[in-house]
Amino acid sequence: MGNIEKTIEVCQLSKSFNGQNVVRDISFDIRKGEVFGLIGPNGAGKTTIIRILLDIMRPDSGEIHIRNDSLSEEIKNRIGYLPEERGLYKKLTVFETLIYLGALKERDSKERARMLLEKMGMISHKDKKISELSKGMQQKIQIIASIIHDPEFIILDEPFSGLDPVNMKLVKDLIIELGKVGKTILISTHMMEQVEQMCSRIFMINKGVGVLYGSIDEIKSRYGKNTILLEFEGELKNIPGVKKMNNSGNYAELILESGVNSQVILKSLAEMVRINKFEMSTPSLNEIFIQVVEGT
Repeated sequence: MGNIEKTIEVCQLSKSFNGQNVVRDISFDIRKGEVFGLIGPNGAGKTTIIRILLDIMRPDSGEIHIRNDSLSEEIKNRIGYLPEERGLYKKLTVFETLIYLGALKERDSKERARMLLEKMGMISHKDKKISELSKGMQQKIQIIASIIHDPEFIILDEPFSGLDPVNMKLVKDLIIELGKVGKTILISTHMMEQVEQMCSRIFMINKGVGVLYGSIDEIKSRYGKNTILLEFEGELKNIPGVKKMNNSGNYAELILESGVNSQVILKSLAEMVRINKFEMSTPSLNEIFIQVVEGT
């Protein structure tokens, strides 16, 4: 693959509070221009890793290097951060907020603020007070605020929480675009579907310990092609040979028992429902996530 430029390296990071290990011996790297997923259930240790990355908190042991350097003030100024606990100045207008936050990083942000508001469908709200905006709109402003100073490294903690599907797509498109222009992006989330569509590689943490690390394709292929993706009309009942069924209305993911012939399953399904799509696949990241967390 030639020489891969690693932008962020996390080496053997550990941190405990009151004798409880919150993160234990965590190592991963993020490459330049990569959208990287830090995933795991709530309380797994994701936010602790981010706080150490941002130098808000010191690790008990281990190191972090950004561009082969430890965290200097200059490097910290090149980081954009969306915290999980959101907070904006409610009395300022949208535009005032963005200009103020840009100025904190010594940037004149008027043009960039306009461009980003336009991109996020928020330009018509620029003179409204933050307090007048819906939660989803405030979330979009917060995302713009985290990148207003044109940072090189972007860390987004749960960027999709509270967004409807339309705004989720806007945010997703923005993140993908930032990756394409060479920004290095870390997304921390428990929303697997979004990760699957955006990230090339992931690090999964559960109870403070790394459990999966690598490219999504490679991780999924490790779990085998034992899954049927099904779109159907009618009512699904239990089928012999199907170990688990993730059913959401007209769409289902069927996990097969090992050695089961998919044609036999297809025949059983055809007698039960009208099939619009039947596809053998690797399990979804969501299913892998559940299997890992449940320890199966």
